[in-house]
Amino acid sequence: MKRILVIGCNGQLGSKIRDNHEMLANAEFEYVDIDKLDISNLDATTSFFANNKFDVVINCAAYTAVEKAEDDLENATLANAVAPRNLAKCANKFGFKLIHVSTDYVFDGKANTPYCEDAPTNPQSAYGRTKLEGEQNIIAENCDAVIVRTAWLYSEYGNNYVKTMIRLGSEGKIKGVVFDQVGTPTYAGDLAKALLKITDLYLNAGEWHGGIYHFTNRGVCSWYDFTMHIFRLTKIDAEVKPLLTSEYPTKATRPTYSVLNTRKISETFGINIPYWTDSLREMIDRYSKL
Repeated sequence: MKRILVIGCNGQLGSKIRDNHEMLANAEFEYVDIDKLDISNLDATTSFFANNKFDVVINCAAYTAVEKAEDDLENATLANAVAPRNLAKCANKFGFKLIHVSTDYVFDGKANTPYCEDAPTNPQSAYGRTKLEGEQNIIAENCDAVIVRTAWLYSEYGNNYVKTMIRLGSEGKIKGVVFDQVGTPTYAGDLAKALLKITDLYLNAGEWHGGIYHFTNRGVCSWYDFTMHIFRLTKIDAEVKPLLTSEYPTKATRPTYSVLNTRKISETFGINIPYWTDSLREMIDRYSKL
């Protein structure tokens, strides 16, 4: 039986892969988090793979605290740059295929048309710089990995924007949200299904197309639009003021424009990508039943 390892299994994406693992009924899944495998430690990672054989490894683990990373560069670098390099080294040594998840923060957000995979990178934050370094480290190892950049990820699990807005909106603590930063909300359930589709094509059809890909849901909105739609779906009556980015200062610079062109992943792997409002409705329905 084919074996798949999911790293970072307790986060949003890892949890949604676990929810959808039946897409690969003929495969065996193993799930690990940092308590079982510290992928920033090369010796520990090498030892783990020497004793555990896998066909595909999906790396969902990352340091995603964008603000905190500005003052915690060492740990952000370990998780986002060093760990991916270690996995790529092990992919070459032990012969597994690697799928790694990256971010829209590798771009500066100054474009006005959706970013393609070969667009110039220019990260503006510590988080973005460490994630880009992780991509570059994987490519330098020449292990033919699939790198999938995503953006504005949310789910019914973990800490994320949707759950935070529902909580704060219910408590009447939302005063304003920026309306001059635009992107695409992405349901982790849809990304999980995409990664499993890529895995399935390799395990059951022998198809593997290494490279960088973009995956988000379809459509575009601002954080303000996103918030208002969350409140409509959850029937939260909150008055929210649209703010300029300059009125909501943050330590880390956020991309003003985070829209990713997803045509390549859709056409290469035959992935049907849902519209963002449809996926948000699905997530909120699932969240309400937890």
